[in-house]
Amino acid sequence: MTAVRWALADGWTVVRRNLAYLRHSPDTLVAALAAPVTMTVLFGYVFGSAIAVPGGGNYREYLIPGLFAMVGATGIMPTMVGIAADVEKGVVDRLRAMPMARSAVPFGQAGSDIITGTAALALMALCGLAVGWRVRHGPGPALAAFGLLILFRYAMTWIGVFLGLAVKDERTANQLVVLVFPVSMLTNAFVPTAGMPAWLRTVADWNPISAVVAASRDLFGNPTAPTAHPAWPLQHPVVASLAWSLLLLAIFVPLSVNRYRRAGS
Repeated sequence: MTAVRWALADGWTVVRRNLAYLRHSPDTLVAALAAPVTMTVLFGYVFGSAIAVPGGGNYREYLIPGLFAMVGATGIMPTMVGIAADVEKGVVDRLRAMPMARSAVPFGQAGSDIITGTAALALMALCGLAVGWRVRHGPGPALAAFGLLILFRYAMTWIGVFLGLAVKDERTANQLVVLVFPVSMLTNAFVPTAGMPAWLRTVADWNPISAVVAASRDLFGNPTAPTAHPAWPLQHPVVASLAWSLLLLAIFVPLSVNRYRRAGS
């Protein structure tokens, strides 16, 4: 129990350190919060009246849960770049030389990102309401949907922690950022997968982001596009979203902690 308290205390110190950096670098914080909001308003108005949802329904209500999940997936990017910059500048080496729990830095990095990510999600929800998105199934399912989105963002953040520790270079991490968008676009976030070629549809249907999008639409009560033979993750999107998130955490949390322990060796 003493070791656990020590790790939690050290992790919270790293969270405070990262949040203090954001406070003294307001441009970074504004960019982190403004980008998701801009996407919500831009896509909501650009595509909102131009695309019809198969089966009927408001496209903006169809779109916004997809943007929520897409922005959750992009949690990889700031974490990867931030921790790669710390490795490159020697910050990680200095932290490893201090008497602190080895798990504190990766947990602190993930913890600070989930705080800013939750704030961005809240702002996105407000902007979504402004462009026409609505919650149809009441507060209980809506809270469950937001909980799934936050859990998924946390899981994706750990992928960013591992990649940042592996890359060890801020410029390389910035170049890898562009690879996140094709993965997040190859989903059911913007259009139904039924119109895709068979092989591409299979990839999109089994993309973890697609399960989170479908679960969010179901829980919020937003329109969905019916398909004749949906893949298992889209038949059971809530279960699939939980399973994907927990699987990613089970893989990347120990990998990240182990990688941090070996950093610089």
